Amino acid sequence: MDDDELAVRLRAFEGRAAAVAVRGKDPVNAPMIRHWCEAVGDTSPAYTGPDAIAPPTMLQAWTMGGLSGHADRTGAYDELSDLLDEGGYLSIVATDCEQEYLRPLRPGDEIVFGTVIESVSGRKTTKLGTGYFITTRTDIRVGGELVATHRFRVLKYAPAAARSAGIPVAESSAPRAEDRRISAPRRPRPVVNRDNSVFWEGIRDHRLLIQRCTGCGTLRHPWIPGCNACGGAGWDTVEAGGEGTVYSYTVLHHPPFPAFDPPHAVALVELAEGVRIVSNVVGTPYDKVRIGMPVRLEFQSYDDELTLPVFRPVAS
Repeated sequence: MDDDELAVRLRAFEGRAAAVAVRGKDPVNAPMIRHWCEAVGDTSPAYTGPDAIAPPTMLQAWTMGGLSGHADRTGAYDELSDLLDEGGYLSIVATDCEQEYLRPLRPGDEIVFGTVIESVSGRKTTKLGTGYFITTRTDIRVGGELVATHRFRVLKYAPAAARSAGIPVAESSAPRAEDRRISAPRRPRPVVNRDNSVFWEGIRDHRLLIQRCTGCGTLRHPWIPGCNACGGAGWDTVEAGGEGTVYSYTVLHHPPFPAFDPPHAVALVELAEGVRIVSNVVGTPYDKVRIGMPVRLEFQSYDDELTLPVFRPVAS
């Protein structure tokens, strides 16, 4: 089976249901919410008391089938996965997810969900190897009302190491443009979605924007759909002044990645405004970075498409 035939067969899966009217194994419940909040250290009062809601980030927890799985799956996703296995794309990695919340879930809600294979990409070459991105969309309902949507994307791929070892992988007769373009390593691209697009627009304009709740005024980073202090959905922004200190840091030695030159330090910088951001400290050796080091915001361009906020030590 050549690459063109595989592509046709893969596209036939788009729009097929992977699960239909599956009932969650448990109602939304206070003990699960409590365990979740304790695990992540979230002390928001929105998740306790008689008017408690479930943390939005728990959305996938209510649809999980556990070790025994769900009996109402159609088998379409397994068929798709088997087809890619036959083509030599044996490895899989989750790449990103996107969630949309239409109303909060509350203890006692019984969810019913359906999953559809929304899209299968054309053949893509990545640093991991060559393969196909599969996107599924899960619609979660309570009493027939759509309350949330969860999109999940994976890459089903043949590792680059497998190619060099001669493991068969479906190929087209001519080299693809994306294969020819991969020569110099590039920094990974950030995942830009509806929740953080304003942040990245600010970075392109050399402005570090912090999300601020319009209900209680709490600043937050990274950007999320709702306030983790009061649960409010409204927000605006304030621009960071640029002053900060290294709150914590780690030095990465392994695994090596072509776009980076290990060892290098990754720092958690506490801005003067009180929020913290993960970034790099530039202008000093990795072994000179220290907790409490004062730093100043800069913007560094890595190519025509990518600019990132970085921090430089303030000269004493």
